Amino acid sequence: MSSTPHILLINPYIWDFTAFDLWAKPLGLLYLAGALRANEYQVHLLDCLDVHFKGTEPPDSLPPRKIFGTGKYFRQRLAKPPALLEIPKYYYRYGVPPAVFLQALKDLPPPQAVLMTSSMTYWYGGVIETVELVRSVFPETPIILGGIYATLMPDHAQKTVNPNYLITGPGEGAILKLLDSITGQTSRHPPDPADLDGYPLPAFDLYPCLDYVCLMTSRGCPFSCPYCASKILQPGFRRRSVEGVVNEITYWHRSKGILDFAFYDDALLISFENHLGPVLEALLRQNRPLRFHTPNALHVREINLERAQLLYKAGFKTLRLGLETTNWERQKSWGGKMGQEDFYRAVSSLRKAGFEKNQIEAYLLIGLPGQTLPEIEQTIREVKTLGLRPRLAEYSPLPQTALWEEACRSSRFPLLEDPLFHNNSLLPCLTPFSWETVQALKDTARV
Repeated sequence: MSSTPHILLINPYIWDFTAFDLWAKPLGLLYLAGALRANEYQVHLLDCLDVHFKGTEPPDSLPPRKIFGTGKYFRQRLAKPPALLEIPKYYYRYGVPPAVFLQALKDLPPPQAVLMTSSMTYWYGGVIETVELVRSVFPETPIILGGIYATLMPDHAQKTVNPNYLITGPGEGAILKLLDSITGQTSRHPPDPADLDGYPLPAFDLYPCLDYVCLMTSRGCPFSCPYCASKILQPGFRRRSVEGVVNEITYWHRSKGILDFAFYDDALLISFENHLGPVLEALLRQNRPLRFHTPNALHVREINLERAQLLYKAGFKTLRLGLETTNWERQKSWGGKMGQEDFYRAVSSLRKAGFEKNQIEAYLLIGLPGQTLPEIEQTIREVKTLGLRPRLAEYSPLPQTALWEEACRSSRFPLLEDPLFHNNSLLPCLTPFSWETVQALKDTARV
């Protein structure tokens, strides 16, 4: 055994009806890789979803990529799970062909442990397949499972995936202690959860090719939306320093030539004058040709003309607004994050600042328990009237969230029996439901 323990980190396959690379990288896993390297572990990364995975087709055969680095994954059609046989859609494995993944495993030195992340609860089929492939090559190596699915449904994950160990919530401290016990290593630099600037950078350099980099300038969220699991996955709300964020962006631009950065923050604009504003002003002084994107959505109430102008000047190219609904009474019941005046002011400010219609999209949640079709249709019409692009965000019921019990009562599927029924493509809580209704909503949302 090498004196330096070797740890393999894996982002598993997705099994679903649809999946798209919208600046999607396993950021938590990459932070773990950084922490492990800082504590003298040797690490390797295998991301099953990476279109640049070693051994895949020549570059001209890669799934198409868009201008800002997003695009399609490799995919292979699968038989639908029995629970989903009646769904009139094709089902796929998203990621590199298993033969390619198996060869990559065989090319590695045997690891002392495998760390695997997990995302949506209803993607557990891809996690199971990935675990089985790993065990076919390294049958004696302990597998440690963490991530969203492991945190929200630990009992199901332990029983169904059967990892050797399961970690819930933020994993840096727990992982180091566990790995030290497995390998006999002594980690001397565990990250301090109270000091995000003390965390090593996420290990994006482990990728053979980078189309973009994902950023988190904070962890957690100060809001408590009933449909969201943010407070479960990241308890508390903490921020990095302005200097730390600027240094990370500068580092990736200088060392890897990265132009596109996607913010993963759940509350990016909060306290703008003390956080994001100074970050953008510092970057503007460096005069770098950077492009920024907000796939996790921006809080509408925090946008005024001055802030919109700075976002535009700093290079924001893709803006997603967290609108959810224009039923303002429902907005109040969710905590009153915004009102109608806030939304109209934000849109007006962004347009005055120079953002084009095709740069601004509004996330609209559809299929919430108790939500009516007329409410959804009215929201779509109101967004389109303002010249914005509605982006329908199908509601996925999440265990442990405030809406979970109501979702279980209202769903046409037995959500407690199988996480496959959490799949947002099913719109499990939309009433009345028909595939024709869903298609009509999508047609209405098209600009």
